[in-house]
Amino acid sequence: MATMESLIGLVNRIQRACTVLGDYGGDDNTFYSLWEALPSVAVVGGQSSGKSSVLESIVGRDFLPRGSGIVTRRPLVLQLHKTELHKAEDGSQDYAEFLHLPSRRFTNFSMVRKEIQDETERITGKTKQISPVPIHLSIYSPNVVNLTLIDLPGLTKVAIEGQPESIAQDIETMVRSYVEKPNCIILAISPANQDIATSDAIKLAREVDPTAERTFGVLTKLDLMDKGTNALDVLEGRSYRLQHPWVGIVNRSQADLNKNIDMIVARRKEREYFATSPDYGHLANKMGSEYLAKLLSEYLESVIRARIPSILSLINKSIDELESEMDHLGRPISVDAGAQLYTILELCRAFDRIFKEHLDGGRPGGDRIYGVFDNQLPAALRKLPFDRHLSVQNVRKVVSEADGYQPHLIAPEQGYRRLIEGALTYFRGPAEASVDAVHFVLKELVRKSLGETQELKRFPTLQAEIAVAASEALERFREESKKTVIRLVDMESSYLTVDFFRRLPQEMEKGGSPATSVADRTTVERKTVDRTIVDRATVDRLTLDRATGDRYTEGHFRRIGSNVSSYIGMVTETLKNTIPKAVVYCQVKEAKQSLLNYFYTQIGKKEGKQLAQLLDEDPALMEKRLQCAKRLELYKSARDEVDSVSWAR
Repeated sequence: MATMESLIGLVNRIQRACTVLGDYGGDDNTFYSLWEALPSVAVVGGQSSGKSSVLESIVGRDFLPRGSGIVTRRPLVLQLHKTELHKAEDGSQDYAEFLHLPSRRFTNFSMVRKEIQDETERITGKTKQISPVPIHLSIYSPNVVNLTLIDLPGLTKVAIEGQPESIAQDIETMVRSYVEKPNCIILAISPANQDIATSDAIKLAREVDPTAERTFGVLTKLDLMDKGTNALDVLEGRSYRLQHPWVGIVNRSQADLNKNIDMIVARRKEREYFATSPDYGHLANKMGSEYLAKLLSEYLESVIRARIPSILSLINKSIDELESEMDHLGRPISVDAGAQLYTILELCRAFDRIFKEHLDGGRPGGDRIYGVFDNQLPAALRKLPFDRHLSVQNVRKVVSEADGYQPHLIAPEQGYRRLIEGALTYFRGPAEASVDAVHFVLKELVRKSLGETQELKRFPTLQAEIAVAASEALERFREESKKTVIRLVDMESSYLTVDFFRRLPQEMEKGGSPATSVADRTTVERKTVDRTIVDRATVDRLTLDRATGDRYTEGHFRRIGSNVSSYIGMVTETLKNTIPKAVVYCQVKEAKQSLLNYFYTQIGKKEGKQLAQLLDEDPALMEKRLQCAKRLELYKSARDEVDSVSWAR
């Protein structure tokens, strides 16, 4: 069976480690609080209720600050460790240690009192403010039992000079944060010379522990009650019943304090008081500070024993969460330049992999590029002002200007060329707009991919560098893509399809249309075909014109415009297919294959110091990882200790 010393010692060690990590039951709910899962004894009482005297009686030493007003302004976690009794019994074997001074051992307990005051003021200053950060004090002595007590600030009702108006509420809030936890044992201190119904400690305990299952009542100052009165109704549970017995305490009087009466002598006087008291003699074996310490120690040990399975479950669950968080935060970076370069390249590959998943359909976004080709480009082409360009008035103007002083003899070839070249210039706008639209989509995918690369979040400098490198690469791809699509448009104007115009007279004489013949081969849209068909009446008019030799009638110019429109329709279908090919080849394919190639080249030239700068993490993230690692180490250590105690039970 696990001994009381091992169980309470286990809790003591874990509590000390929790405090080092800042886990003392505060409001940080990032992870489960191990502190709150550990059973503890909180000492609660109003100011001047004798709280400090009870603690000193249990310890058998004078070590707590005394004075008027609020003396205890930070929680004091008092851990008592019973040691072997040495031959010398003059008390010299007693010593104390503070958690914040691990290498210093105190044998003079007046110095312990001073250190408590100094450590309190280190956090709160010399004001009357309070702080929830606990002070850890361990006392080792053969004259104590293994026990852990938490001394809390005394409850008060009004603020005194130098205190904020909210001090009473602040103290109650702090005390509640301890005693409302189901694993907290409440040691409610009440003075016997006041009505128990007005006890601040009992009032608070009743609110947080209405069944009184974890409340121990302590009556102090029994020797100061008016003559002819006693506290038997309270001690025997008739005034206010608790699940545990009330314990009466007789503290040292002010005269004893002035005379520096030794605590060993005070304990003896306390035993004599109860043994000889006509009122409390029958309860003498269940009264006094020594009995209270033994009672609390045994109860605390039993609670710890019962809570071990739930504590172990909490520890295991917390370890899983902490390890998951460590994986999310990432492991510490090596100081070796080669390892740093490898890490940077791995992070770049992780980003590149996510970016490609967006393009290939593994993640959303790549479909927007197809939308540019399937919707935006055709819509832009339909809106081109060909109707205005090929109106009769404009055709007459262009043809006449092309003829100059010598009218054309057979067909206005220069007029045709100028009309076609003028129309083809309109294709530049949609072509460039397609390039820009795809560029915008790619930039958005880069931004999303950077945000979705979890590993990069811990390195904001590297993330920013990758963003800049990717943006510069996309700009280069866009410029090359624009040059290519403009070349495609210029190619159409630099060499016209001769076969189309050679077939033109033959089709008209047959009563057909050159556009119809071309449409059969190039799948020209129905609307374009309908617009360019030359009906039979047009052919008749052509025959008439030829007969009369009149080449400058309105019908003549209308036929020229219709022929040019047919040719432009054929070119439109060609560019609707070739522009997307050029854009994908120059932008999308390049982005997939070489988005960070130039960045890789630059990274390979950097020195170790420059690589370290790229891996310069957010200080807050580094601190979070450090705290997470420390907490993980604590929980694993606690698990090992709990396991060893569990096997020993």
